[in-house]
Amino acid sequence: MNLRVVFMGSPEFAVPTLHAVHSHFQVVGVVTQPDKPKGRGQNPQPTPVKAVALDLAIPVLEPASLRDPETLTRLKSWNPDVIVVVAYGKLLPATVLAMPPMGCVNLHASLLPHHRGASPIPAAILAGDSTTGVSTMLLDEGMDTGHVLLRQKVPIVATDTAGSLHDKLMKPGADLVVETLRQLKAKTLEPVHQDHARATYTRPLTKGDARLDWAGEAQHLDRIVRAMNPWPVAFFTMAGQHVKVWRAAPHEGAGEPGRVVQMGADGIKVGNGKGLLALLEVKAPGKKRVSAIDFARTSSTSRRLARLKSYRVAGSHGGRHCETSSQVLDGTKRDGARFMSSGKNIAGDRVAGPVGK
Repeated sequence: MNLRVVFMGSPEFAVPTLHAVHSHFQVVGVVTQPDKPKGRGQNPQPTPVKAVALDLAIPVLEPASLRDPETLTRLKSWNPDVIVVVAYGKLLPATVLAMPPMGCVNLHASLLPHHRGASPIPAAILAGDSTTGVSTMLLDEGMDTGHVLLRQKVPIVATDTAGSLHDKLMKPGADLVVETLRQLKAKTLEPVHQDHARATYTRPLTKGDARLDWAGEAQHLDRIVRAMNPWPVAFFTMAGQHVKVWRAAPHEGAGEPGRVVQMGADGIKVGNGKGLLALLEVKAPGKKRVSAIDFARTSSTSRRLARLKSYRVAGSHGGRHCETSSQVLDGTKRDGARFMSSGKNIAGDRVAGPVGK
């Protein structure tokens, strides 16, 4: 008997899994988020999953709510053996969870119970993890709290960004879902209860999370740059404008937080709370992404950066107020550790109250 699968997903991350499941099983329907306006013309654009489903001639549902009676009737008419969920974008109500006899299988981009919630990929980089991975689990009504079915580890290298790690996880995730369905069909899988005491939670990223606080350690600032790439992109303020940092690298050395210590072929080195952060690729407002050294070569930027050697970063460091100037690389010190406010952390805290997917 071939499995009848309903696939629920929306973004690019879910596309390889849809292809893989379609290649091995019978995908009887796809549920995805409604079209959203994009671009200058704000024309409605389909989700990547919808575009693929239409190419594969799979029926598509785009409900505003999974509690809608017509939607539930259509789902039941597909008579699924199992529902596969990959970054769909909404929690499934109990009526949907109870519909397929084999349950609802979710692919999550972390090694559960670590990094539950909306941003597991940047969270792994921010936490300094050397390994992440993908997990399949049986969905329940909680936030990534269901029994785990299978896991697959994937290493994180020092240059990984959220974007590169996202891409690295797509194929292992797709393969893991196919293997999970095979074993479920063969009844050889034993679901494993998650240790909730070891759980960590993530929340959706905001643009405010991307501000570089020069009082932090260079290693941590480097993780912020990589975790915020490709969105929302780390930034600092110079002459009242946000300059985005696409690539950076931590270095040994010392310098006053926010002060440019050196400019050369290996980037613009800025002092931090511990070590130096070399800016490698940046983007000024209204300009293209360029190497930091090309950014420094422009006449206006060169003058501003040169002046930075005589200014301290705006803000308060070491319990002592520092001088401010429109020419400094501004860093804003937050109350408490970055991303660690109770119930709202990106990575690391063991808290209740996760934010929804």
